[in-house]
Amino acid sequence: MNRGGKPSLLLAETDVPPVLERNALARSPFLLTCDHYGRMIPSPLGGLGLPESELVRHIAWDIGIAGVAERLADRLGAHLIAQRYSRLVIDCNRPPHVASSIPLISEATTVPGNEGLSREEAELRRTQIFDPYHARIDAVIDARAQQGWPTVLVSLHSFTPVYAGIARPWHIGTLYHRDKVLPRLLLQHLRGEADLVVGDNEPYAVGDETDYTIPVHGEMRALMNSGIEIRQDLISDQAGEAAWADRLARILGEIETTLRKEALIARE
Repeated sequence: MNRGGKPSLLLAETDVPPVLERNALARSPFLLTCDHYGRMIPSPLGGLGLPESELVRHIAWDIGIAGVAERLADRLGAHLIAQRYSRLVIDCNRPPHVASSIPLISEATTVPGNEGLSREEAELRRTQIFDPYHARIDAVIDARAQQGWPTVLVSLHSFTPVYAGIARPWHIGTLYHRDKVLPRLLLQHLRGEADLVVGDNEPYAVGDETDYTIPVHGEMRALMNSGIEIRQDLISDQAGEAAWADRLARILGEIETTLRKEALIARE
């Protein structure tokens, strides 16, 4: 315990590690990440002062994306690295120095357990949840480079159909900043699906102050990269998760063929 009587360790012995992996030895060029996969909260933090009804909402995690990510990883034979803890504890897709890293308010919900945090308490969240997740992504990219394997980074997310009272019409969106190769191909293929309304940097756009995974692991390493956002009402059950995993596996498979044909990644 520290002097204030609060725990000096954030994760209790009964808490699971923050990083979840699937298909760690997979050879697909696609490396899948999922920053908001889970909604767990470390035991010492209780429920951050929130009722369970808030902790199952989109403010706590990306609803439906866990099931899509796991199925997509299996269909592609791709490595998935995901983060189990709620974005309300610390957002693993925000630079740690920004205010939204540990939010005091999410949409219209105040988070009591995030009020009045000391620097040490905030640092514990970073060192025990944020850092291990991103260190693992770094290590995997390094190992793939040493093996001579190409890496195409795809960051998987979902978005709420209505935010702050405003309806969002897109079924899916691509999010990007500096890389124009993978986003261009994704947009081309997604727009070829007759039943989809596709967002181009909608409902969000990637930025250095609003995102972390793509700027740091994708852009700083000069990897082809894109974020994918799927609307949550489309993946709110297992049938929706499976259908979207199938669709994205088909599209990404076609994109892989194009990348190899154009020698943007090595031929097998």
